[in-house]
Amino acid sequence: MEPVLRRIDLTTLPDDRELRALLPRPAIDVEAALPAVAELIRDVRERGTEALLEQAERFDRVRPDALRVPADAIADALATLAPVVRKALETAIARVRVGSAAQVPPPTSVELAPGAVVELRWQPVDRVGLYVPGGKAVYPSSVVMNVVAAQAAGVASIAVASPAQAEHAGLPHPTILAACALLGVDEVYAMGGAGAIGALAHGVPGIGLDAVDVVTGPGNVFVAAAKRVVSGVVRVDAEAGPTEILVIADASADPELVAADLVSQAEHDELASAVLVTDDAELADRVDAAVARRAAATAAADRVRASLTGEQSAIVLVADLEAAARVSDAYAPEHLELLTADDDALLTRIRHAGAIFVGAHAPVSLGDYAAGSNHVLPTGGQARRVAGLGAATFLRPQQVVRYDRDALAEVRAAVTALAAAEGLPAHGEAIEARFEGDAR
Repeated sequence: MEPVLRRIDLTTLPDDRELRALLPRPAIDVEAALPAVAELIRDVRERGTEALLEQAERFDRVRPDALRVPADAIADALATLAPVVRKALETAIARVRVGSAAQVPPPTSVELAPGAVVELRWQPVDRVGLYVPGGKAVYPSSVVMNVVAAQAAGVASIAVASPAQAEHAGLPHPTILAACALLGVDEVYAMGGAGAIGALAHGVPGIGLDAVDVVTGPGNVFVAAAKRVVSGVVRVDAEAGPTEILVIADASADPELVAADLVSQAEHDELASAVLVTDDAELADRVDAAVARRAAATAAADRVRASLTGEQSAIVLVADLEAAARVSDAYAPEHLELLTADDDALLTRIRHAGAIFVGAHAPVSLGDYAAGSNHVLPTGGQARRVAGLGAATFLRPQQVVRYDRDALAEVRAAVTALAAAEGLPAHGEAIEARFEGDAR
């Protein structure tokens, strides 16, 4: 059978810089999208509602009757949701809620000296805008991941944006609306792409949309570019691109499971990345044969094959699992699966990944829905420096300083000396004012 995934021989590893250049990536250029995206956002800032309606006609092939989704449409979507899907969403919500609550740090306090205390507390932002993409699939799970994390953080005001659907009379997909209803979110907008990100960041008075403090959620290259454009106005999460899976597997792995997991992520998009890193050439052959069979049989066969045969997908052969860990860290995958004889030992060698799935019974698709983890994760190597979405995305640490007079006196000389050294004598004088009249 003709191989599906191209092979990259890295049994002799180059240095890290060259290694990163050799690893498979999709041809995504956020920089190239910036001028067009900046213009779309500028148009939304200047013309508001009309610009958004025109963009919906242009990109979504429908002009919504109203950009803000009516409350009865949200209620109707929940009322008509298939019971099996409702139960599945409720399961996902419950698990992600527990997982997200565990991410909220407790307040801490440290006493540096008697009477000298610095507290750290975590405050939620006031308002967030959460983006849920449309496109080739429907993502109520992204509603869950975004909304539950914000709610766990204590965010009081939540707005959700998702593209208008021509098939649904200009409303977002009804399953998206039903997920919003289950989560108690009633501020939902039928708008997508760069214009939606700009609208959330800047506000649109004509539809009663107030600007938000944080914008999160997955999307295509135009959404990623839009986040970059508005990042000086609001906080954003990672510039999410096409999904990625990297599997590290050795001779002990079941090739059918490896293949199933590679195909599952290739299903998302023609630009999705599916990468196997292994030290076993025989496993590589068996996985490739299983991938070919599964890719041909799956519902989205054309999309899957485009993903798997693209330059962004490959089987990488390495000398050993130590080298596999180096390759994975250089790639910094969105999703990393470990399928080896000693996953925990390998895990200690891994530093960079959006989320790590350990063992044969923790596939990435579990994390997409009901693991209790969050599936909004950094792509394109951003996991080297950016965390996945979670409660912390919507929290700000604040320091609260409490000193009594004796504690201030203890550092009085140090503060005034440093203030003088920096040419800021009034800083020192503010300290000394608290001791005026004292006997010297």
